[in-house]
Amino acid sequence: MGRGKRKPGREVGDVRHDLEVEGTGHIGETEAGADAGPGSASGPENQPRMKEKEYQRRLRPLHAELVAMQEWVKATGARVCIVFEGRDTAGKGGTIKAITQRVSPRVFRVIALSAPTKRELSQMYIQRYVPHFPSAGEVVIFDRSWYNRAGVERVMGFSTDEQVRYFLEMVPGVEKAMVNSGILLVKYWLDVGSEEQTRRLEHRINDPRKVWKLSDLDLASYAKWDAYTEARDEMFAATNTAWAPWWVARTDDKKRGRLNVISHLLAQVPYTPLAHKEVHLPTRRIADTDSSRAAPTRHVPDRY
Repeated sequence: MGRGKRKPGREVGDVRHDLEVEGTGHIGETEAGADAGPGSASGPENQPRMKEKEYQRRLRPLHAELVAMQEWVKATGARVCIVFEGRDTAGKGGTIKAITQRVSPRVFRVIALSAPTKRELSQMYIQRYVPHFPSAGEVVIFDRSWYNRAGVERVMGFSTDEQVRYFLEMVPGVEKAMVNSGILLVKYWLDVGSEEQTRRLEHRINDPRKVWKLSDLDLASYAKWDAYTEARDEMFAATNTAWAPWWVARTDDKKRGRLNVISHLLAQVPYTPLAHKEVHLPTRRIADTDSSRAAPTRHVPDRY
């Protein structure tokens, strides 16, 4: 029994080739007056929201490319670290889920740390993050990261001005050390407009499936839009370096934002699709058994 024939269509690697040919090493260019930052894209104005059918059609080849990237990472021992930051409700979690949907959790590890413990508060600030840095053959995704100090900790008063200033001075050097050690570091900021943020928060309030996403901190942060803007801009100014630049994606349309980020990520990793091995299922024999002799079991009711 041989493997099925590949359906006609684009081969793995075509998407990455297109990205390189089109020069989309950037997510886009910032329009004049856009509320964004380095390497940002606000997207075409008045563009309709992408439909689910089109989204899935465009996501499928990107998933195949992510699998090809994964196999390259495993084979070469590459180390990839992806940082996701952004406004509340900007779609960090959904984008990360879209990236990891078809890949191995043993290669793609998602790190979403809770508030620091008393012991962690006594440590060097970066210390709790370092153990999660990627080893050979791993892609580590931080769902929020050490940049909490420049964002939520600063705006909500969890850090002093001196601590924030010191962090912004030191983090470029830490990230340069990461890159010099061989880690491929990619930093994303997901940006959402104020009206769309309000709509999404209101939806969380009324959706029992999403109430867990709405914390007291989210509610307190909602009133501090301008403070977060100021914190973000100062963070960009201090940490948008040649070795670890910030990439900004507009995510008012979540589906378009996810596709833009995934296609951009694929263009940042210098992977080469590995040769596909021919696979044949071996012959197997199944002995006739008397089901009445099987050990007693309990079955899940067929309710659906």
